[in-house]
Amino acid sequence: MKENTAVLNCRVDLIDKDNALSLVKKSIEEKKNFQIITINPEMIMNAQNDLSFLNIVNSSDLNIVDGIGVKIALKFQKINQNQIRGVDFSRSLVELASKNSYRIAFLGAKEEVIQKTKENFLQQYPNLNIVYLRNGYFKNDEEIMNEIISSNPQILLVGLGSPKQEEIISKLKTKLNGCTMVGVGGSFDVFSGIVKESPEIYRKLGLEWLYRTVKQPERFKRIFPTMPIFLIKCIIDTMKKKG
Repeated sequence: MKENTAVLNCRVDLIDKDNALSLVKKSIEEKKNFQIITINPEMIMNAQNDLSFLNIVNSSDLNIVDGIGVKIALKFQKINQNQIRGVDFSRSLVELASKNSYRIAFLGAKEEVIQKTKENFLQQYPNLNIVYLRNGYFKNDEEIMNEIISSNPQILLVGLGSPKQEEIISKLKTKLNGCTMVGVGGSFDVFSGIVKESPEIYRKLGLEWLYRTVKQPERFKRIFPTMPIFLIKCIIDTMKKKG
């Protein structure tokens, strides 16, 4: 049984990576669909104004702490929760698929990015059983979902950006059979080698967001003013609950 709390009414599960992966393996073996959200401040802020997305977040099977902002918000509640980087967790799912011969599917990113991702993973895991591969540029959601259903994956990584990826996963959750699904955002860019991972020192200091913003200035608009507003709201919410 996993513990959880809430950050601005969004459920956050308090779990480490190994236990999260154990839940994934158990759900696949029991042929249960399993939705994972790598939750960050942008998602939580989006959920404040979008009831449909809030319901998706709170109906998922596992919400792991991806963003450093969520880790800080939990500290306001006196909870010391380790961050589980989405890109690391996704890579662990690929490794899990390789070790256990699980069928895996990739959806998202540009065509050259998703093809390079496939190439890199097959070099590292020659026995990886990739049953579906599709870039993220399409107009007909139903057509894509039907293709995925036909491929019958046991692990599905969706990199369409939030909330699109979570919305599609939420729909697939009622249609697949024993599949673990996770939105991976821009992780395919990292897996393909198009975007370099932040140096370990930045990750240890919780400054990965700064490194990525310097390397990808277009991210600035996504982080500011979202992050400061998010933290202020969390402080106010914590004070209200104490008062």
